Order: sequence, then C-alpha cells, then structure tokens
Amino acid sequence: MTTFPTDFLWGASGAPHQIEGNNVNSDWWYYEHVMPHLAGSGDADDSYHRYREDMHLLAQAGLTAYRFGVEWARVEPLPGEFSRAELAHYRRMIDTALELGLTPVITLHHFTSPRWFIEEGGWTGDTAIDRFASYVERVCDILGGVEWVCTINEPNIFVLMTRMSQALTGVVAAAKDAPANQSTDRQAIPRPQPEVSDRLIATHQAACEVLKRRTDAKVGWTVANQAFWTKPVNADYLAIEQYEREDRFLEGSRGDDFIGVQAYSTQEVDENGLVPATPSPDNTLVGTAYRPDALGIAVRHAWEVTGGVPILVTENGIATSDDQQRIAYTGEALRHLALAMSDGIDVRGYLHWSVLDNFEWGNWEPTFGLIGVDRETFERHPKPSLAWLGKVAQSNGVPLNEV
Repeated sequence: MTTFPTDFLWGASGAPHQIEGNNVNSDWWYYEHVMPHLAGSGDADDSYHRYREDMHLLAQAGLTAYRFGVEWARVEPLPGEFSRAELAHYRRMIDTALELGLTPVITLHHFTSPRWFIEEGGWTGDTAIDRFASYVERVCDILGGVEWVCTINEPNIFVLMTRMSQALTGVVAAAKDAPANQSTDRQAIPRPQPEVSDRLIATHQAACEVLKRRTDAKVGWTVANQAFWTKPVNADYLAIEQYEREDRFLEGSRGDDFIGVQAYSTQEVDENGLVPATPSPDNTLVGTAYRPDALGIAVRHAWEVTGGVPILVTENGIATSDDQQRIAYTGEALRHLALAMSDGIDVRGYLHWSVLDNFEWGNWEPTFGLIGVDRETFERHPKPSLAWLGKVAQSNGVPLNEV
C-alpha cells in the first residue's frame, strides 16, 4: 500500500499571467502584441475575479494546498509606486485559501515582470536586485500566516526567456523562445549565459534575506528539473549541459528552507546539445516523451545536488486532452515519488500543474488542467482527474494502488 505522511501537502498550481487575465503592465502583454506567432493571453481564465471559485473546487475535491502567484506588474505598475489595492487583492486571496483549508504557497515571480523594469535594464541591469528586493519587501506586508514562499519560478528556464526583453528595445525575439516550445527544436533552447544565471541566483538570495527577516515562511525557489540522460559515449556533454541548465540553480538553493522540484519528462543530451523527443503517439501535446518516472529521477537528483534540502514538488503534470491519461501519468509519477521518499528523501508535498487549462506562453492548445475552462463564458468544468487526486489526498495515497 502506498501512503504518504499525514501532514503531506496535496494541491495544484497556477501562475498569475496564465490564469488571471489582462496583465496589461507586464512585459509579456507587450510581447504578445508585437510577436506575430504568439497568441494573446487576453482575459485568460478570468481567475483574477474567479479565484474563490477555483479555490473552492480544489478544497471541495479534498486537496489541501494551492500554489498561486503575486503579480509584480500589478503590485508595482510604475517604478516605486505600489498599489495598495492590488496588495489587498492578493491578501484576500491568501485569506480565502486559509478560510477554505488550503495552505497557500506563494510565488513572487512567475516569468512576468513589469514592463518598466525591462525598459530600465531588466534582470541584467544595475537596478535589478534592488528593484526586486524592494518589491519583495512590500509584499511581505501581506504574507502573515503564509508558510511557503517561492521567490522566482524556474530561473533555469526564465534565464532563457530574458532574451525576449530585446523586444522592448526594438528587436523582436523569435516565438520559439516561449517555454511551451522548448522540447521540439534542439535550437530552441541555447545554453544559459552563466553571468545571467548568477544574477538570478544573487537576486533570489537577496529576496530570501528580505523574506527571512520579515516573515516566518519557509523560503525557496523552484527549478525545472529535466531528468537529463545520455548514452555513455556522450557522458562529458551531459555533465556540461546538466550543470549550466540545472545544477547551477540547484546549488544556488543550498541553505534554503526548501527546493521546489518541477518535473514533466526526461531530456536526452548528445554532442550537439538537447535531443528532441522521438516522435511517438504517446508524446504529450508539447512534444515531450511520456515519462512519469521523471518525477522520481528529478527528486533524487535535486536531493543529491542540494545536499539534502527538503523538497516540495511544485509542478508535475502532463499536457494531454485525455484525462484518463492524466490520471495514469499522475498515478505512476506519485508511485515513483513514494519510492524516493521510502529511500529517505524528505518530500513535503505534491502540487499538480495545473489547476486550470490555461495560457501556455504563446498558445492555448496544451491542456494541463485538472479543471477545464470555457473560453467564452469562463465556466469551470472539473475533470475526473481532480476528483481522483482529491481522493488520493484524502487517503494519503491509497488510490495509487488502484490505478
């Protein structure tokens, strides 16, 4: 029988820009309107107004946690001008989660930045660390009672997206930089520039200092764990790619309260870099291989590289239109997670990606959600996978033996 600790967190994740809608002061809103290959987020899922309904569906199903973000572009629409109304909005979201019995896991930056910040120089500019730390300082005012805070989402993917800021200076970046396209073209993801990676690590550490001084929350960040592998002949190439694309950021979390592990599939490496997944009818809607075992591989690797930092699975899921496949994938992923935990790895919770079918950074086609959304009416349609995961949560894993 597969069981998890009684205080294990079970939930789902979402990101502001992908579900809230009308994030008009953000850099991504601009990119969507100047890059011809990117669809617009528009109203998204209107979760900015419907967050209570979304949280209620999670709680009603039996889940116990919800990861959502505070949107910097809303909170600080102009440099140094903070919106008390927006801070109050996100505080109401926190209060709603607590009221419904959901542990809020707050992300402070999920790929989107204020447009003014990018125009000022962005993440490589002289003001970057101070600007982000100032924003974090203000958000701390509303974080009372929050136990988990993620500073930056997937810095190892975000470091590649920073190239898109060229669009704000007149150079339109290619749509292939969008993360939803990262697995289908080996040229789509260049190796991160170490100096930019180090800047994000320094920014994370500055934010951690603020959060530890101002709050009682556990603080960390989330990393895209890609379960890299290679044929023996390419072992040297694997070491280079894995360090620059993942391990540098895992090492940057040593000493944190937790590391957020985000895993979906595996990634082969050869002498030319990343190898596209072999075409298969089993591949996901974003072209990745169907590999639910990736979660166990990722958790073990993160544990080893960080030196034993506690793990919170902040994203794991599958882009599929077949909800039974989603259940099968998730069940197998959780069994691999349980095996890792039985070997002594400290995992505190599992948050599925995603709560809703949402805007996937340039298109709407990949569906990851436990809940479908009518794009015209915004009506929510819970899928069987939501009820299934709620049953897993309420029994701490027992239904995994029935999948």
